[in-house]
Amino acid sequence: MKKWQTEWTKSTKGKITKDFFPDVKERLNMNINLTPYFTAMVTGHGKTNSYLHRFKIIKAPTCPCGNSDQKINHLIFECNL
Repeated sequence: MKKWQTEWTKSTKGKITKDFFPDVKERLNMNINLTPYFTAMVTGHGKTNSYLHRFKIIKAPTCPCGNSDQKINHLIFECNL
């Protein structure tokens, strides 16, 4: 487990996922219903305006609430919609 945590911490990949799950052992003890939507969100691949704008699918990354770009953290922690 210690080696896994060390590799997880050292990795430059998975930044958004690491923000949600920084500790491997703690994550393994969680009972999470893994769905495609959940996985897309915690890996930063959810269909947010910011993500779609990055690939030039839509014109603006702004959230419909008008307060920020529509990113995962904004949706979970800030958005009033």
